[in-house]
Amino acid sequence: QFLLIESGGRSVQAGDSVRLSCAASRQMFINNVMGWFRQAPGKEREFVASISGDGDLTDYAQPVKDRFTISRDNAKNTVLLEMNDLKPEDTAVYYCAAGPGGLTATTPGMYNHWGQGTQVTVSS
Repeated sequence: QFLLIESGGRSVQAGDSVRLSCAASRQMFINNVMGWFRQAPGKEREFVASISGDGDLTDYAQPVKDRFTISRDNAKNTVLLEMNDLKPEDTAVYYCAAGPGGLTATTPGMYNHWGQGTQVTVSS
């Protein structure tokens, strides 16, 4: 069974930090690109960050570059998203995704498995 389970979302103040975690089934995780996307109310789902299968390559959306860090622990089938200096515009449901191929990927169509999402709310 292919599963992606996100956790760690919560309500915080601007400037705070949050760490999101995504646990994946082994079949979904190994050698796959992993990504984080987010969707705010009334907006389309947007790319946040991705990491290659071997963890050597990362890619970030411009609004989060230098504030967010994606990493993966291949031994634990887990991908993390460290979010620092959060802003109200970071408020969204954050989704973990897995896709075939080992390189990074920035568009939703390049992923074929999605988690249920975890809410992050940032107050000013």
